[in-house]
Amino acid sequence: MKLTPELVALTLRDVSDDGPEPGWTPLSEAELDHLVDGIEREAGNDPLLVFAYGSLIWKPEFEAVSRQRATAYGWHRSFSLKIERWRASSDQPGLMMALERGGQCDGILFELSAERRRQDLRALVAREIRYREVIDMVRWVSVRTEIGTRKALTFWASTKRSGLTQSLPIEQASQLIARACGQGGSCAEYLHNTIVDLHAEGIRDRNLWRLQALVAADIIAAQTT
Repeated sequence: MKLTPELVALTLRDVSDDGPEPGWTPLSEAELDHLVDGIEREAGNDPLLVFAYGSLIWKPEFEAVSRQRATAYGWHRSFSLKIERWRASSDQPGLMMALERGGQCDGILFELSAERRRQDLRALVAREIRYREVIDMVRWVSVRTEIGTRKALTFWASTKRSGLTQSLPIEQASQLIARACGQGGSCAEYLHNTIVDLHAEGIRDRNLWRLQALVAADIIAAQTT
């Protein structure tokens, strides 16, 4: 992989917490509970499954009952959500991954513990959906596993007419990822960690591998200017 830990380290710097994402409204505790209530109603008595395709693979923050490979058809990973917080700033915006329509996406399917379901689900939703404007990016998707098709919850699955995500030329996306860093780390670190953990699961995303090579080249170029 061209995007080495040494290159990732060059993108990391101390960035202060500048508050909420500009133009977005933080989710209230009541709104969070309402969202979790709706998810639990939709799940019913079935096991609650979560489809992870990015950072949830390497940092789920809950104890899963089980995990297995799964494929979401009709969706693909895309660095299409522009951000100005967490792994970016207003001075240097970055990109976060979302699921966009078309293609297929290999990832990991987690099952939440029945005993801790409400607690783990609420913590997970609070982590992933911090703003009112992105509630619609919580979505149920059909995923295929070795034992058949399952219904799974996923996050940052873009709606057909979402005004929040926009697919960019890969060269432009690379430049944003190579430069952005925020309170939570850099976008290059996020890309690197995702590829490493996908590889550990036997998953190779060709688009991400192409992107990481461009990001590595952009980081090197920035050091020589």
